[in-house]
Amino acid sequence: MSFLNRLFGSNRPRDAMIPLYRGIVERGRDPQWYAQGGVPDTKDGRFDMIAAILATILLRLEAEGEAFGAESALLTELFVEDMDGQLRELGIGDIVVGKHIGKMMGALGGRLAAYRNGFGADGDAPAALRRNLYRGTDPADDELAFTVARLEGFIAALAEQPAQTIVCGTLPELA
Repeated sequence: MSFLNRLFGSNRPRDAMIPLYRGIVERGRDPQWYAQGGVPDTKDGRFDMIAAILATILLRLEAEGEAFGAESALLTELFVEDMDGQLRELGIGDIVVGKHIGKMMGALGGRLAAYRNGFGADGDAPAALRRNLYRGTDPADDELAFTVARLEGFIAALAEQPAQTIVCGTLPELA
Protein backbone atom coordinates (compact mmCIF):
# COMPACT_ATOMS: atom_id res chain seq x y z
CA MET A 1 0.00 0.00 0.00
CA SER A 2 1.41 3.39 -0.93
CA PHE A 3 2.11 6.18 1.53
CA LEU A 4 -0.80 8.28 0.15
CA ASN A 5 -3.23 5.36 0.44
CA ARG A 6 -2.18 4.81 4.06
CA LEU A 7 -2.37 8.53 4.76
CA PHE A 8 -5.83 9.02 3.25
CA GLY A 9 -7.30 5.64 4.16
CA SER A 10 -7.91 4.16 0.73
CA ASN A 11 -7.82 0.40 0.80
CA ARG A 12 -8.94 -0.89 -2.59
CA PRO A 13 -9.04 -4.63 -1.78
CA ARG A 14 -11.19 -3.99 1.29
CA ASP A 15 -13.36 -1.49 -0.57
CA ALA A 16 -13.98 -4.12 -3.25
CA MET A 17 -15.72 -6.23 -0.59
CA ILE A 18 -18.27 -3.53 0.26
CA PRO A 19 -20.86 -4.70 -2.33
CA LEU A 20 -20.72 -8.20 -0.87
CA TYR A 21 -21.11 -6.92 2.68
CA ARG A 22 -24.06 -4.75 1.62
CA GLY A 23 -25.67 -7.81 0.05
CA ILE A 24 -25.21 -9.76 3.28
CA VAL A 25 -26.82 -7.00 5.34
CA GLU A 26 -29.65 -6.67 2.83
CA ARG A 27 -30.42 -10.38 3.03
CA GLY A 28 -30.12 -10.39 6.80
CA ARG A 29 -32.62 -7.56 7.09
CA ASP A 30 -35.17 -9.19 4.78
CA PRO A 31 -38.52 -8.79 6.57
CA GLN A 32 -39.55 -12.41 5.95
CA TRP A 33 -36.96 -13.65 8.49
CA TYR A 34 -38.80 -11.71 11.16
CA ALA A 35 -42.41 -12.07 9.97
CA GLN A 36 -42.47 -15.70 8.81
CA GLY A 37 -39.32 -17.01 10.47
CA GLY A 38 -40.02 -15.63 13.92
CA VAL A 39 -36.54 -14.17 14.29
CA PRO A 40 -36.86 -11.48 16.97
CA ASP A 41 -37.05 -8.06 15.28
CA THR A 42 -34.69 -6.53 17.82
CA LYS A 43 -31.14 -5.23 17.81
CA ASP A 44 -29.91 -8.68 18.88
CA GLY A 45 -32.17 -10.50 16.43
CA ARG A 46 -30.95 -8.40 13.50
CA PHE A 47 -27.34 -8.97 14.57
CA ASP A 48 -27.98 -12.72 14.77
CA MET A 49 -29.59 -12.82 11.33
CA ILE A 50 -26.82 -10.81 9.67
CA ALA A 51 -24.26 -13.02 11.44
CA ALA A 52 -26.07 -16.10 10.11
CA ILE A 53 -25.93 -14.85 6.52
CA LEU A 54 -22.30 -13.76 6.96
CA ALA A 55 -21.45 -17.20 8.37
CA THR A 56 -22.96 -18.95 5.34
CA ILE A 57 -20.84 -16.78 3.03
CA LEU A 58 -17.67 -17.34 5.06
CA LEU A 59 -18.31 -21.09 5.08
CA ARG A 60 -18.83 -21.04 1.31
CA LEU A 61 -15.50 -19.25 0.85
CA GLU A 62 -13.86 -21.63 3.32
CA ALA A 63 -14.90 -24.51 1.05
CA GLU A 64 -12.49 -23.11 -1.56
CA GLY A 65 -9.51 -23.69 0.72
CA GLU A 66 -6.93 -20.93 1.02
CA ALA A 67 -7.93 -19.31 -2.28
CA PHE A 68 -10.33 -16.81 -0.67
CA GLY A 69 -8.76 -16.43 2.76
CA ALA A 70 -7.87 -12.79 2.18
CA GLU A 71 -11.38 -11.95 1.04
CA SER A 72 -12.85 -13.70 4.09
CA ALA A 73 -10.59 -11.65 6.35
CA LEU A 74 -11.55 -8.41 4.61
CA LEU A 75 -15.23 -9.29 4.85
CA THR A 76 -14.83 -9.95 8.56
CA GLU A 77 -13.09 -6.57 8.93
CA LEU A 78 -16.08 -4.87 7.32
CA PHE A 79 -18.39 -6.67 9.74
CA VAL A 80 -16.31 -5.48 12.71
CA GLU A 81 -16.24 -1.93 11.38
CA ASP A 82 -20.01 -1.95 10.87
CA MET A 83 -20.69 -3.37 14.32
CA ASP A 84 -18.32 -0.80 15.86
CA GLY A 85 -20.30 1.97 14.16
CA GLN A 86 -23.61 0.48 15.26
CA LEU A 87 -22.45 0.29 18.87
CA ARG A 88 -21.27 3.89 18.79
CA GLU A 89 -24.63 4.99 17.37
CA LEU A 90 -26.27 3.28 20.34
CA GLY A 91 -24.14 5.47 22.60
CA ILE A 92 -21.60 2.89 23.70
CA GLY A 93 -18.35 4.71 24.40
CA ASP A 94 -14.75 4.02 23.46
CA ILE A 95 -13.93 2.41 26.76
CA VAL A 96 -16.28 -0.55 26.37
CA VAL A 97 -16.83 -0.75 22.61
CA GLY A 98 -13.79 -3.02 22.22
CA LYS A 99 -15.20 -5.43 24.77
CA HIS A 100 -18.51 -5.58 22.89
CA ILE A 101 -16.71 -6.13 19.58
CA GLY A 102 -14.73 -8.96 21.17
CA LYS A 103 -17.97 -10.61 22.26
CA MET A 104 -19.45 -10.17 18.79
CA MET A 105 -16.41 -11.75 17.17
CA GLY A 106 -16.66 -14.65 19.59
CA ALA A 107 -20.33 -14.99 18.68
CA LEU A 108 -19.48 -15.02 14.97
CA GLY A 109 -16.85 -17.69 15.53
CA GLY A 110 -19.34 -19.77 17.49
CA ARG A 111 -21.89 -19.43 14.72
CA LEU A 112 -19.37 -20.52 12.11
CA ALA A 113 -18.78 -23.73 14.03
CA ALA A 114 -22.46 -24.27 14.80
CA TYR A 115 -23.60 -23.69 11.20
CA ARG A 116 -20.71 -25.70 9.75
CA ASN A 117 -21.92 -28.65 11.82
CA GLY A 118 -25.66 -27.91 11.81
CA PHE A 119 -26.01 -27.47 8.06
CA GLY A 120 -23.39 -30.10 7.20
CA ALA A 121 -24.03 -33.74 6.42
CA ASP A 122 -25.91 -35.37 9.31
CA GLY A 123 -26.16 -31.98 11.03
CA ASP A 124 -29.02 -30.71 13.14
CA ALA A 125 -29.85 -27.33 11.59
CA PRO A 126 -32.90 -26.70 13.82
CA ALA A 127 -30.81 -27.19 16.97
CA ALA A 128 -28.06 -24.92 15.63
CA LEU A 129 -30.61 -22.21 14.85
CA ARG A 130 -32.42 -22.52 18.18
CA ARG A 131 -29.13 -22.05 20.01
CA ASN A 132 -27.57 -19.35 17.82
CA LEU A 133 -30.30 -17.48 15.98
CA TYR A 134 -33.21 -17.78 18.37
CA ARG A 135 -30.88 -17.81 21.40
CA GLY A 136 -32.59 -20.71 23.11
CA THR A 137 -36.17 -19.50 22.68
CA ASP A 138 -38.58 -21.86 21.01
CA PRO A 139 -39.94 -20.50 17.76
CA ALA A 140 -43.14 -22.04 16.45
CA ASP A 141 -42.56 -25.16 14.38
CA ASP A 142 -43.61 -23.41 11.15
CA GLU A 143 -41.29 -20.46 11.88
CA LEU A 144 -38.31 -22.73 12.48
CA ALA A 145 -39.14 -24.82 9.39
CA PHE A 146 -39.32 -21.64 7.29
CA THR A 147 -35.93 -20.42 8.52
CA VAL A 148 -34.23 -23.81 8.11
CA ALA A 149 -35.60 -24.26 4.58
CA ARG A 150 -34.72 -20.71 3.55
CA LEU A 151 -31.17 -20.93 4.86
CA GLU A 152 -30.68 -24.38 3.32
CA GLY A 153 -31.89 -22.99 -0.02
CA PHE A 154 -29.52 -20.05 0.26
CA ILE A 155 -26.60 -22.33 1.16
CA ALA A 156 -27.40 -24.62 -1.78
CA ALA A 157 -27.56 -21.65 -4.16
CA LEU A 158 -24.23 -20.36 -2.81
CA ALA A 159 -22.65 -23.78 -3.42
CA GLU A 160 -23.61 -23.61 -7.08
CA GLN A 161 -22.26 -20.09 -7.54
CA PRO A 162 -18.57 -19.52 -8.32
CA ALA A 163 -16.75 -18.07 -5.31
CA GLN A 164 -15.26 -15.31 -7.47
CA THR A 165 -18.77 -14.15 -8.34
CA ILE A 166 -19.70 -14.13 -4.67
CA VAL A 167 -16.74 -12.01 -3.59
CA CYS A 168 -17.64 -9.53 -6.33
CA GLY A 169 -20.94 -9.01 -4.52
CA THR A 170 -23.33 -11.15 -6.53
CA LEU A 171 -25.37 -13.24 -4.13
CA PRO A 172 -28.30 -15.52 -4.84
CA GLU A 173 -31.71 -14.19 -3.97
CA LEU A 174 -33.52 -15.54 -0.96
CA ALA A 175 -36.32 -17.97 -1.78
